[in-house]
Amino acid sequence: MTIVSLIIAGIIIGALGRLFLPGDQKIGFLATMGVGIVGTLIGYGIAAGLGVEDTRGIDWIRWIISVAVAVFLVSLVVKFTGKGARR
Repeated sequence: MTIVSLIIAGIIIGALGRLFLPGDQKIGFLATMGVGIVGTLIGYGIAAGLGVEDTRGIDWIRWIISVAVAVFLVSLVVKFTGKGARR
């Protein structure tokens, strides 16, 4: 994976991570992109550990794992920065 494709995947995965996490997350674009990049890298690592990193066609399992990791990481960022919605 090249740096450019990692950044593009990070933006997409980070945005999906925020989309699937309930509530209002008040984190910026750079934090979303960073979480997405880290989520993508960790997701690819988990997929490689499970033996599903390279399949024929679109690697749906790898992408689903990456999004799940990004959701978890967004929740951690919101929790530790205190930028979630308060009620």
